[in-house]
Amino acid sequence: MQAIVLKINGYSYNLSIDPSESLNYVIRERLGLIGTKKGCESGGCGSCTVAVNGKAVYSCMMYAMQASGKEITTIEGLMKNSELDIVQKSFMEAGGLQCGFCTSGFIMSTKALLDTNPTPELSEIKDALVGNLCRCTGYTKIFDSVLLAAKAKRNQPHNE
Repeated sequence: MQAIVLKINGYSYNLSIDPSESLNYVIRERLGLIGTKKGCESGGCGSCTVAVNGKAVYSCMMYAMQASGKEITTIEGLMKNSELDIVQKSFMEAGGLQCGFCTSGFIMSTKALLDTNPTPELSEIKDALVGNLCRCTGYTKIFDSVLLAAKAKRNQPHNE
């Protein structure tokens, strides 16, 4: 067993883990943050996407030990003061979801994109989301959701 500290959604967790445990496993099974989905477990679907130091990563492909001491954000960490994040609101408003299984991964990838590029072109959105799969939609409403989030983020007062 290995002692690590995971900083998730602003909280620090002191854990003793098996070095082979994935970040996804620790987030879901040990900490109960089930908004991060467990999908293919091979980095092929994107449903497990979280932000590590602001970068979108597949939590199934990262050992929890690799994330020790880094800032991790899950879908649960986007809400502030009982208010959904702009990206979450935009996915709801534009209908960028159906069954919802892949949605948290798309939202986390979108958040990482917009934090580094607040004015993405459609081609940049497609590139940023290429690793996220949805089996229900034709992606049009997902792309619309990202464009709506980008617009909302640009119009957001700077103090938020």
